[in-house]
Amino acid sequence: MNTTILDITNLHVSVGDKEIISGVDLTIKKGEVHVLFGPNGSGKSTLLCAILKLPGYIITEGSVRVHGTDTAELTTDAIANLGIGMSFQHPPQIKGVTLGRFLETINHGGDLSIPISELAMEAFLERELNVGFSGGELKRAEILKLYAQSPDLLLIDEPESGVDIENIAVISRAINAMLQKGSPMASRERSALIITHTGTILNTIHADIGHVFMDGKIVCSGNPLDIMEDIKRDGFSGCVKCIENRKEIS
Repeated sequence: MNTTILDITNLHVSVGDKEIISGVDLTIKKGEVHVLFGPNGSGKSTLLCAILKLPGYIITEGSVRVHGTDTAELTTDAIANLGIGMSFQHPPQIKGVTLGRFLETINHGGDLSIPISELAMEAFLERELNVGFSGGELKRAEILKLYAQSPDLLLIDEPESGVDIENIAVISRAINAMLQKGSPMASRERSALIITHTGTILNTIHADIGHVFMDGKIVCSGNPLDIMEDIKRDGFSGCVKCIENRKEIS
């Protein structure tokens, strides 16, 4: 049985007349959690947006396959229906639509009472979607949206950005629950691709594979905690050298 959820081959993506992604190869299998490190402007968020073919992100070369289906001719909603859900770093405000109504419309996950309670979102169900939400409230609403969508692959853009320690803990527990992190890999149904700047999220969410993203490319991959230590010590460029050195030693 093919357990590959996402298969990206030689992907090139442009925004306007500028190429942002310059030849990315990435495969994510069922149950795997991948994390993307990289400096600002390196193209990490563009990669997530391109997977869903959001407006303005043009794939000029290469392919994206979800569960073996080439998404080249598919619309964003059709790709989402293949089992892709995204938590945005800066989700839009939608006036006139309450969070509760929005969740009812997209719900594929059944009873949401438990995640609503665990994410402390009861008081927000009658509020307009994301309007006046704080940083932590926005991120909790985005994770609740993923619960409702119940996707096979979670694309999560900087879950710890602009969020205090308490909210990071709440968000991490919810993500871990969706990813069945207490279960053996073989029994997990969902995977994730998580962007992080600080690496803080690794304290509460175990990632299986880490990638360093620079200048529109994945320049190295390895153990996420090792990569994070290299970045802290030597920066992103130094991290690449450290990983290459470890490969030579091994």
